[in-house]
Amino acid sequence: MLVAFSVAPSGTGETDGSVHDAVAAAVRIVRESGLPNHTDAMFTTLEGDWDEVFAVIKAATDAVGAYGSRVSLVLKADIRPGFSGELTGKVERLEAALGQG
Repeated sequence: MLVAFSVAPSGTGETDGSVHDAVAAAVRIVRESGLPNHTDAMFTTLEGDWDEVFAVIKAATDAVGAYGSRVSLVLKADIRPGFSGELTGKVERLEAALGQG
């Protein structure tokens, strides 16, 4: 499965609204998990089985909780049993299709 998620604290007390330290703590946990992952400006996407992916997301969410009084978590999942390598495979198929046009 692929799960794209975004996690951020609120109630941080920061006047500039910046949450980069909290997000860095979450991304550090994702990268240390060893699961295939990709982070962009809006989401971090993880690939793995249900239990391992959600364990990493929980740990990342817990880490962000240390930076504020509340945590916002947004998830989007692509659950496709029997498939792996889709973190890059989907993009490769898209690029191939664009090249045919």
